[in-house]
Amino acid sequence: MPELRRLPLHRLPWWGWLAASTAVVLLDQLTKWLIQQSLALGESVPVLPFFNLVLVYNPGAAFSFLSTASGWQTGLFIGIGLAASVLIVYLLRRHAHDALFCFALALILGGALGNVVDRVHLGAVVDFLDLHAAGYHWPAFNLADSAITCGAALLIWDGLRRPRTSPSRTS
Repeated sequence: MPELRRLPLHRLPWWGWLAASTAVVLLDQLTKWLIQQSLALGESVPVLPFFNLVLVYNPGAAFSFLSTASGWQTGLFIGIGLAASVLIVYLLRRHAHDALFCFALALILGGALGNVVDRVHLGAVVDFLDLHAAGYHWPAFNLADSAITCGAALLIWDGLRRPRTSPSRTS
């Protein structure tokens, strides 16, 4: 049997990162569909002592920011998601050789587009992951939110691990 070789991510073409983002969108939408088929709105199913599956629709942004607005926020969040996506595709094309940076951007892109799909079709984002402790619940979230958060953390890590360049001295 021939040896399986790992794909050298630093040689992945820019559209390969788009494929990774597409996988995030598809997995996000699949999990949201499964939850919508399995739970009633507001229903909560305990999974672990600190984790429930729930079904909620969030018309706002993170932590339900602007969720009580009259509906205008949906268009705003769709526009922000699409504008961020265009910028990310540009960055992926420009820096395709930088694997960690592009992986982080691919996660963010997939998450952003997963939530844009919800906003376009439902006017709100499907959230279903509920972490809690001692009676306090973290705001419900979804796979797209997790991908965005992990991507942002990887961007910070990538920025911190890069060598600092000192400004040139002129005397």
